[in-house]
Amino acid sequence: MSFFNELAHQYIDGEWLTGSGSWDIIDFNPYNGEKLCSVTVATSAQADLAYRAAERAQRAWAVTNPYSRRAVLEHAERLVGERADDIVEAIIDELGSTRSRAEYEVRAAREFLRAAAGQALTPTGRLLPSVTDGKENRLYRLPVGVVGVIGAFSFPFLVTVKSVAPALALGNAVVVKPHQNAPVVGGGLVARIFEDAGLPPGLLNVLITDSAEIGDTFIDHPVPKVISFTGSERVGRHIAATAAGLFKRTVLELSGTSALVVLEDADIGQAVRAAVHSRFLYQGQTGMAADRILVDRSVEAEFAERFTAEVAALKTGDPRDPGTRIGPVISEFQADALTALVDEALAAGATALVRGRTRGSLVEPTVLTGLPAGSPLLTQEVFGPVALLAAFDGEDEAVRLVNDSPQGLSGAVHTADTERGVRFARRIASGVFHVNDSAAQDDPLVALGGDRLSGMDRLNGEAAVEAFTTQQWVSVQHGRTTFPF
Repeated sequence: MSFFNELAHQYIDGEWLTGSGSWDIIDFNPYNGEKLCSVTVATSAQADLAYRAAERAQRAWAVTNPYSRRAVLEHAERLVGERADDIVEAIIDELGSTRSRAEYEVRAAREFLRAAAGQALTPTGRLLPSVTDGKENRLYRLPVGVVGVIGAFSFPFLVTVKSVAPALALGNAVVVKPHQNAPVVGGGLVARIFEDAGLPPGLLNVLITDSAEIGDTFIDHPVPKVISFTGSERVGRHIAATAAGLFKRTVLELSGTSALVVLEDADIGQAVRAAVHSRFLYQGQTGMAADRILVDRSVEAEFAERFTAEVAALKTGDPRDPGTRIGPVISEFQADALTALVDEALAAGATALVRGRTRGSLVEPTVLTGLPAGSPLLTQEVFGPVALLAAFDGEDEAVRLVNDSPQGLSGAVHTADTERGVRFARRIASGVFHVNDSAAQDDPLVALGGDRLSGMDRLNGEAAVEAFTTQQWVSVQHGRTTFPF
């Protein structure tokens, strides 16, 4: 466990420090309960040190040649490639991830680092015409300054990189608070990679702590101008309210009750494969996972038979076993909560087409159908390997069912007519929707984020540039101006 012990520290102004709090966060392997490391929490005083260090370092970084910034991002990407095997092992240990999922996360992080390296050379200004003769309007794009990033345990390495990399590339400094269940993969590991890539001290800081220790200090500290958060709607609401009162910008990717829709003309085999991936990727512990599988009634029987057969064949167990498709959920507490949720649904009249067992933190897949209309389970996020299968009569009812949720993060529709699928997608109140594919996707060049209660603003590509920069208008008057009074 030397890897974890080495990185299980606060990282402030280029130094690896012990937290000055009075208690420890214990990092466990969710599969076997093995203790990976312990981290003494950072205090509000250390949060202030991190933000002040970031503020100082950012001034010089903002005016650093963008080609130099790009070189650091490119070096970081190479290091992730060189250390990919070790990073994969760490993801498996800390998250209970299967190997294939961990390998995907590392590949995706490298793609986001490559994209961020290009963003370092994003045009920093442009000239605009003026209604006034002789006036030159210059619009400069500037870094916001310091960005606070609050991570998640769902794809923590990737989630942190998605905000940290473009923010740094665009001339900002960053302070990261990783999730308690991923303090190393989502925090210390990212800091070590950038440290070794030659990032100057102070530009990236990591605080491993909890609101029980520091309250709202991470959000309401005067230094950060943007807070980027991935996580639950409940926490996102609080961050949005706190930040808005201080005129801070937020980038929020929150809970989703995504749906995968199968129309009557869909390729059933492909739809089944997409549904299994959409629902059970990382044990269903991602906001883009399709909680609801909605199927036209005319093909419901065929789809249900093939879907349940594939789900029942998914092996649950040791994530290091190459045959395992479902590893542990993040904790036994979460496993118990999922079990209770299924029991409540069955008591309310649902039928289990597949009923998985719960063994410690291992939750075997479950497929429920026949949930009564108005069941709260149909409009709440299910963060685990539980699929809800429901039939609909016609496309209009499918649209109504998908939109019958206060959230709108992602989703997918399957149909033989691609343009029909596009028309369907455009009727959905969701930030992301896919045609003939999985609901759980990401791409470094395409804006990703939720609508309604699934978030605010976007990340990736040009959206990240908008999120982590501001604009300044400077006008130059050539010749004399005639004033109106």
